[in-house]
Amino acid sequence: MSSGHALLAVGGAFLAAGVLARAGARIGLPTIPLFMLAGILLGPHTPGLSLVDDPGELAVLSGLGLVFLLFYLGLEFSLDDLAKGGRKLVGAGLGYLALNIGGGLAFGFALGWGTREALVIAGVIGISSSAIVTKLLLETRRMNNPESRLIMGVIVLEDLFLALYLAILQPVLNRAEGFGPALLDFAKAFGFLLVLAALARWGGRLVSRFFGSADDELLTVCFVGVAVLGAAVADEVGVSDAIGAFMVGVMLAGSKVAPRVHKLVLPLRDAFGALFFFIFGLSIDPGEVGTVVVPVLLAVALTIVLNLAAGAFAARLHSFGREAAVTIALTVLTRGEFSLVLASLATAAGLDGRIAPFVAGYVLLLAVIGPLAVTRSARLTWLLPAGTVRAG
Repeated sequence: MSSGHALLAVGGAFLAAGVLARAGARIGLPTIPLFMLAGILLGPHTPGLSLVDDPGELAVLSGLGLVFLLFYLGLEFSLDDLAKGGRKLVGAGLGYLALNIGGGLAFGFALGWGTREALVIAGVIGISSSAIVTKLLLETRRMNNPESRLIMGVIVLEDLFLALYLAILQPVLNRAEGFGPALLDFAKAFGFLLVLAALARWGGRLVSRFFGSADDELLTVCFVGVAVLGAAVADEVGVSDAIGAFMVGVMLAGSKVAPRVHKLVLPLRDAFGALFFFIFGLSIDPGEVGTVVVPVLLAVALTIVLNLAAGAFAARLHSFGREAAVTIALTVLTRGEFSLVLASLATAAGLDGRIAPFVAGYVLLLAVIGPLAVTRSARLTWLLPAGTVRAG
């Protein structure tokens, strides 16, 4: 690809993603699936204008998008939020993960696509989109509602689980043969997590000193360098680059410069994150999505049921009423960035080719259902049978 063609493709990607997302935002849809839909419409598998013939030519930009998305998630992670919520919050979060990951794993095995594929699908179905959930709470002005603190606590616990799950998946994605190599892959991934977690816990002063420049320009250059380098080092030692980027974010989250980094990274996350979702869309063949319509519909129905059960469980722990339980369930219903990250990693690892179109259809459908359902949660209380939680 010539430099001129590359610039045309990147510029067209930004513009197309922005225009479609702006149109969708007017009817209350989140931007993530719309960026992906723009990629599908302008991809090589869809008739009409195509920005690129081979989405792999934009792999570096997609990789940067992944780095900034996971780096930002790590930066948002806070053990203090979990500690403030106490045992009830942790119990609600663990219950949510057990129901959704367990149900997703059972569904993955029921599809019969393979054991490795089932483990990936468990993560796709089991973990909600923290970006969309936070945005929904802000846009519906519910951030100060009693149940919203519980929702954010569940999201924080999901982020913690995300790092552990990527470490568990490492032997799967690396095609480890036998228990010994699989254990070694997991040990390397977990060891990498521990090293960066130790820096995050006890290296705050050192990190603050290294990044303590008063100049925002230099601070931006430094944290971008560390985030990308952390992802690259993780990849070189056989660990997912997503783990590296996430843990670098966690490391910086405990430093004094975290508020400044949080503010400075937002434009980078938004811009390169949009490219990541757009480029993922470029690789999707709409015809292949049609072949997995039934699994997508079943997965969406299962997710709604599992979330309602998790919402009822969390509400009972916190003595919330039925309406709050339904609100909790519907707010964390959407899936987004992590599901697409898993699909991207599965494709790179050579797993079943049906995973990418399945995830695309699943994320797109839930992205429409979720926001529309949240704004109508008071009228959807009937989704939980009377007596499931206390009246209220």
